[in-house]
Amino acid sequence: MSRLTEKMFRKEDPLVYQDKDSHLIRSMTTKDFLALGVGTIVSASIFTLPGVVAAQHAGPAVALSCLTAAIVAGLVAFAYAEMAAAMPFAGSAYSWINVVFGEFWGWIAGWALLAEYFIAVAFVASGLSANFQGLISTIGWKLPKSLAAASTGNNGGLMDLVAIVAIILVTLLLSRGASQTTRVENTLVVLKVIAILIFIFVGVTAIKMSNYSPFIPKYHPNADGSAFGGWQGIYAGVSEIFLAYIGFDSIAANSAEAKNPQKTMPRGILGSLVIAVILFVSVALVLVGMFHYSDYANNAEPVGYALRRSGHAIVATVVQSIAVVGMFTALIGMMLAGSRLVYSFGRDGLLPKWLGKLEHNLPNRALLVLTVIGILLGAFFPFTFLAQLISAGTLIAFMFVSIGIYALRPREGKDIPTPSFRMPLYPVLPGLGFLGALAIFMGLDIQAKTYALGWFIFGMLIYFAYGIRHSTSTADKIAEHKDE
Repeated sequence: MSRLTEKMFRKEDPLVYQDKDSHLIRSMTTKDFLALGVGTIVSASIFTLPGVVAAQHAGPAVALSCLTAAIVAGLVAFAYAEMAAAMPFAGSAYSWINVVFGEFWGWIAGWALLAEYFIAVAFVASGLSANFQGLISTIGWKLPKSLAAASTGNNGGLMDLVAIVAIILVTLLLSRGASQTTRVENTLVVLKVIAILIFIFVGVTAIKMSNYSPFIPKYHPNADGSAFGGWQGIYAGVSEIFLAYIGFDSIAANSAEAKNPQKTMPRGILGSLVIAVILFVSVALVLVGMFHYSDYANNAEPVGYALRRSGHAIVATVVQSIAVVGMFTALIGMMLAGSRLVYSFGRDGLLPKWLGKLEHNLPNRALLVLTVIGILLGAFFPFTFLAQLISAGTLIAFMFVSIGIYALRPREGKDIPTPSFRMPLYPVLPGLGFLGALAIFMGLDIQAKTYALGWFIFGMLIYFAYGIRHSTSTADKIAEHKDE
């Protein structure tokens, strides 16, 4: 038993990761990380979530849900910024926790994030497809039913062709390297932000102050048992809105490819979150000001609906067209980060080692696996019921990173370099970040927690059946014992 626990809790030497990741090309700048973060965080959700949450939970106070979720995300982002600056390794939370707590806990954190990336790639691709099909339907174009459905057997559909094509296009782009990808990403992010700003400036002209009253509606339970109005409704909204802010992990996952990570990582992580929060709160306030929040109930495109109903049909088409193109930014961010996470598992032997091999200094084998799984999930299988597994897994990783600061600080300046950015108000803020992520996790429904438990049981089976036996850390330790 002692031998087993020694294998599980052995902490990786940070110099080992530094050496393993040294072949990755450091080409990404602060500008690139800002674009990557904004592109991933400000995805399709900014055009849908504010209206949905306002109608279902918070009313005009949806802006407070956005702001509260951003505060919790900000606390975690501080921890991410210090970790990424101190340990700029591929794999973000997986690699960091492996260093500060040991391999077993690193696997738990990484496995949690793996659920996010596998499913998020499928969701983003499916969302892009749905919006694209909705856009072309306005000019009378329509895909055959067999190629337009996102789930097998759903309304006669066999596959989602647009989702497949979108994932393959992004894979081809990413296989050419981060520098090529960032040029495309930067351009698309600018276009998407322009679309959001157009909506805000046009929407402001249609605001009626009466739609903000009462700003916090009186509490009552919804038919499904969820909360509407009062602080309960705001809290329910936070759990849904928080999903939109988890994209800053995509920045950290690529820290091994950052130029001067001591500066670029904190600026990219915190800067992208600030930009995203401003845009989210602005869209939410304008949206509920244009029309009564109840008008957005069961509305899949509240932004387009609000613009058309207020007499701006052409603007609505322009904004939605740019938004569809801009959705590629989120897909790029998720696939870029997800492939680096899969690579880091292969790099350490916890998954087949060929996943950790580089081709032309790029983790294209890991990218191929992510592509195949993303296509299977996004194009052939029903996966809506897995939505909250993304947030459950990510929140668990966020809790690990927050408390990981307590293990990191004593080692800074010793075996881990002292980073140029350190989380302020230590030791208070790391604890608040952990408690904030825990509070949002507890706000998820029992179904989400059950799916998360099932995912982790599956992960434990893989770890004990394969990972612990093939881990390079374990092999190194065994070799040391033999030498003695």
